[in-house]
Parts: sequence; structure tokens; C-alpha cells
Amino acid sequence: MNEARIEADKDLPIVRITRDFAATPEQLYRAHTDPELFAQWVGPEAMTVHIDHWDARNGGSWRYVASRGTDEYRFRGCFHEVRPDRIVQTFSYEGEPDGVALETLIFEDLGDGRTRLHAQSLVDSFAGRDAWLKSGMEVGVNEGYAKLDALLTKGVI
Repeated sequence: MNEARIEADKDLPIVRITRDFAATPEQLYRAHTDPELFAQWVGPEAMTVHIDHWDARNGGSWRYVASRGTDEYRFRGCFHEVRPDRIVQTFSYEGEPDGVALETLIFEDLGDGRTRLHAQSLVDSFAGRDAWLKSGMEVGVNEGYAKLDALLTKGVI
């Protein structure tokens, strides 16, 4: 299994995630900007995602609800920069409205139909960063990327 490398920066309240995919940068860009595709892969296996709003353009915004049974988790943000090799956006969990992260995603073309995704989330404090890391986020990240792999393998993207 191709697990994501998740690292905390020792000097800044940043979480960095790196993962390779058997996909082109264009495919990963589409997976992150097409709301129907995004809803199929983001988050843990046991979650269902409903897109409430999605406008993937410079200055656009987004909101989705992830649910498991009767539990719901709402997330929202703004797209600051959307281009084929890079997405910059904010990310907020509505259960913690003061915890806004600035995320940067970079799609690095490795050639031969492979791409390395570099994701960086700058949070407001070391305590906030550490809470993310202790939340079990690695399960959602890895299960979500496994679902993305499956979509890529099936030719959906």
C-alpha cells in the first residue's frame, strides 16, 4: 500500500503530506477541483460526502458535509489560487471555527504517468497542529487516497 508521509515541521505549525500516485498532474488536479470526483474519494472509508457548494476558481469557495450514520462534520474554505500545478485554499472544520488552515497543494510531474502530491497545511498554532495530528487524520488521509487510487485504476478520472 502506498501510504502518505505525514510530517510536522519542528519550527512552524505546519503539517506536510507527501504521496505518489499512478496518475498525471492533470488527473490529480481534476480529482481536487471536480466536486463529483472529490466527493467520491475524500476522507475515511466509512464516511459519505455531500458537496454543499463548490466553486473551484481563484476567489471561489467550497463547503461539504461528511457523514457517518447520524454524525455530521462540516468543512468549508476559499480557493485563493487554482491552477493545474497548484491549489491554494483555506480549510476550516465548522466544529472549530477559529481553526483556519492555509493549504497549498502542488502536483509534481514525475514522468511516466506518475505524480507526487505535496500538501502543506499551515495552522494557527502548534497546539492546533498537534491536535490535527492526534485526531487520527492519517486514517482519513490514507483511506481517502486509497479511494482516489481506486478511481484512477478504474479510469474514472
